[in-house]
Amino acid sequence: MGRLRWWGSLAACLLLAGRMGMAGQPWGAGYFPDAPLVTQDGQEVRFYSDLLKGKSVVVNMIYTRCQDTCPLSTANLARVQKLLGDRVGKDIFFYSITVDPEHDTPEVLKAYAEKFHAGPGWLFLTGKPDDLTLVQKKLGLWSSSDAVDPDGHLSSLMAGNEPTGQWMRQSTVDNPQFLATKLSSFLLGWQNQAGVSSQSYTAVKPIENLEAGGYLFRSACAACHTIGQGEALGPDLKGVTARRDRAWLSRYIKTPDELRAQKDPIALELFGKYRQVAMPNLRLGDEDVELLIRYLEQQGAAPAQLPALQPVAAPHDPHAGGN
Repeated sequence: MGRLRWWGSLAACLLLAGRMGMAGQPWGAGYFPDAPLVTQDGQEVRFYSDLLKGKSVVVNMIYTRCQDTCPLSTANLARVQKLLGDRVGKDIFFYSITVDPEHDTPEVLKAYAEKFHAGPGWLFLTGKPDDLTLVQKKLGLWSSSDAVDPDGHLSSLMAGNEPTGQWMRQSTVDNPQFLATKLSSFLLGWQNQAGVSSQSYTAVKPIENLEAGGYLFRSACAACHTIGQGEALGPDLKGVTARRDRAWLSRYIKTPDELRAQKDPIALELFGKYRQVAMPNLRLGDEDVELLIRYLEQQGAAPAQLPALQPVAAPHDPHAGGN
């Protein structure tokens, strides 16, 4: 049975601990370039001295014309940002860096950020191609296929605490509750090490429906859609199997990019209505598409109650005041 390319990433968390750079500093000024980049607001910043130095950060690579996992990754990180609350921009900083600087001007990146409701503390960045490639390589987010296949870039993020030199790779499309908990524990836990018990998978609400179609929906669709809870980045999918022809729905779930390219009127209507956020081609197999459609049919009679996203509590500091 076909599977999403990144399914295995939920359990694959790579800890890159203690790697030493120049002058004895772990992944510091001697390792990261101080390349000039430009934010979505047109402000020039330096990659190391302005964005990394002294901070805890979450960095991923995107581009706005992406027809693959970028929209899903960005939508998912927007949910993670919401869960982390006002700590983003204060304790943790999000950076999404384009791999397509010729197209992704600051104005284009600003519009893209607004589509996904990116909040304060999340910068979208562009720059010169050579500088961006160097940054991408130093972060460990570069692959040899990037130049010929931009859609092939990694759907991963690097989370790191620059002062300690601790870095971790994580999938951008993991369950947002898990991802927010993981980032909070991994990044903020170091700032309050004494007496802090690190949160783990057990701190995250379990997936309530382990049936394959339900898991597929939560993994591939829930970042942009609900079932019976109203519109999000995309339409509410309650009753979609009754509203749409089944053959068309199957084709749209499998190859939405092809339908848009063929000027399919429904696909273009959806693209225009929902802020031109393109539904990505998730490379689902025929059996996976059928599982999703059956799951949506099962949910047609009553709203599917997805687990509510709850803000992730900051690690407890026993030395702080209060009870």
